[in-house]
Amino acid sequence: MDSRCAAASIPGISIGPPTRKWGRLYNPHMLTHGFLGYDASFMLDFVVTALAAIVPILLYSLYAVKVQRRYLLHRNLQIILGITLLVAVTAFEVDMQFIHGGWRNIVNKNPESPRLTGAEFEHVSRVLRVHLIFAITTPLLWGTTLILALREFARTPVPGKHSQLHKTLGWLSVIDIVGTSVTGLWFYYVAFVA
Repeated sequence: MDSRCAAASIPGISIGPPTRKWGRLYNPHMLTHGFLGYDASFMLDFVVTALAAIVPILLYSLYAVKVQRRYLLHRNLQIILGITLLVAVTAFEVDMQFIHGGWRNIVNKNPESPRLTGAEFEHVSRVLRVHLIFAITTPLLWGTTLILALREFARTPVPGKHSQLHKTLGWLSVIDIVGTSVTGLWFYYVAFVA
């Protein structure tokens, strides 16, 4: 066990000693170490978990609208998913850029003994670039789909003149978020698990 986290330990979760400045609410060690058992950051583990949870909820939302014709449930699930992902990704980016100084510092926390070098590091970089294609377009496409739906459909949504465009944008958004999830999990695997 790392000496910095000797104060408390939960199986699979490292919790370091609280700082006097913030009391028990702030723990800098927890932000730099994940909870999935790999040497990722807390927020990276959180986003990976969220991506794995989003797809089944998204599929249920599609089932609710397509098979059950529960348009209000579909709308509400999409709003909840959209807000959840926006908050999670914003927190993740703040953590990634401002706390850790970029993804390279998470992958290779110890510069004197980096986890990935040479060809391995280049492979992880390529996987990340593929992931970013999906990750950057997903909020734009999903946001456009949500905003147009909220603007064009009634407060209690029912099929109408906007339905065809909404279906097209919706399916493109589904493909994009599934691509984001699959490539995000792929990146996590090659960077921290393999």
